[in-house]
Amino acid sequence: MTTYSREEQLVNRLETAFVEGFGYSPSHLIQAPGRVNLIGEHTDYNDGFVLPCAIDYQTMVAASRRDDQCVRVMALDYQGEINTFDLSQPLVFDKDCLWVNYIRGVIDCLQSRGCKLGGIDIAVSGNVPQGAGLSSSAALEVVIGQTFNAMFDLSLTQQEIALIGQQAENQFVGCNCGIMDQLISAEGEAGHALLIDCRSLETKAVSLPPELSVVIINSNKKRGLVGSEYNTRRQQCEAAAQAFGVKALRDVDITRFQAQAEQLDEVVARRAKHIITESARTLRAAEALEQGDLATLGQLMADSHQSMRDDFEITVPEIDTLVDIVKAAIGERGGVRMTGGGFGGCVVALVPAELVDAVQRAVEAQYENATGLQASIYVCQPMAGAGVLKSVLLQQDVLNAQ
Repeated sequence: MTTYSREEQLVNRLETAFVEGFGYSPSHLIQAPGRVNLIGEHTDYNDGFVLPCAIDYQTMVAASRRDDQCVRVMALDYQGEINTFDLSQPLVFDKDCLWVNYIRGVIDCLQSRGCKLGGIDIAVSGNVPQGAGLSSSAALEVVIGQTFNAMFDLSLTQQEIALIGQQAENQFVGCNCGIMDQLISAEGEAGHALLIDCRSLETKAVSLPPELSVVIINSNKKRGLVGSEYNTRRQQCEAAAQAFGVKALRDVDITRFQAQAEQLDEVVARRAKHIITESARTLRAAEALEQGDLATLGQLMADSHQSMRDDFEITVPEIDTLVDIVKAAIGERGGVRMTGGGFGGCVVALVPAELVDAVQRAVEAQYENATGLQASIYVCQPMAGAGVLKSVLLQQDVLNAQ
């Protein structure tokens, strides 16, 4: 019996659906990965540092160009629903088909930049768990940008594709997200995390020890308040930066914070403390990871979680319980913390491969008894960012060149 990888299963599913839905074979297969942030939470919109990695769960597109201005998009993850629109007409937000707005938004941003596009048939599907905080929306935006870039020879850089994805989510979809999710999906490197300076967008690949697994555990706690509380946290951070007279909290170090914290509202001060210490922790964590210093890395991840719990106040009891269970299973041989926007969602753990089974057993034995919920566990490896998997046109060009 043939065993297919996650990627192969997705490829087979997409190619079959494309042929059945559109009546011919796709010319291109293109992918963009989801991501998990190892450390650096809510620092992105404060111009700070983050340390995410792309994970081997992907959003994938099968596509072929058309000879008109029509775009047909088939969403396999929404019962094969097809949304059709005309590029010669203004693209507007579709209130009746919410998923297509991420795609329309990217195309709208490309056209507003003067990119010359044409009609296209697209089938899209993914195995990035939706609603878990692993950035399925950014993967969708990036894979669409990557698709048009490849098929219409737009010569966009990976960073430009990421910025277009962020612009689409900010301005078309209406979510005021930072750049991290799109940038790691576009620029990820296999076997590495990416230290991102969210002000300059400079990146540095940070090697993960090959014996480490990235374990993501979804608490399956329904994420409440995340939208309204996200905006509140952002406003509090902006208020703190204004009080310090700086562009963003990136520009305040811990010494200055401690000297002037009493001048801030008490809640605003705690929010600022998290951001200032979290950016510093992220830089130190990148160094520890490069050096294979798992004890230091584990302590930094623990400090990050405590800061999110006590100063930024974005964890929930279910998440705290998961962190405690995993920490007890790995000791000082790795790290664990909440990841994502907060108020539910996932924890991320960096775990030696030989301890992965012990972590899974501990979660299965203890978490449901403590919370009444069952966790979902994903064991991942850092993978490369978005790119073309298959191009019939490129293959034909190679044959012609020979």
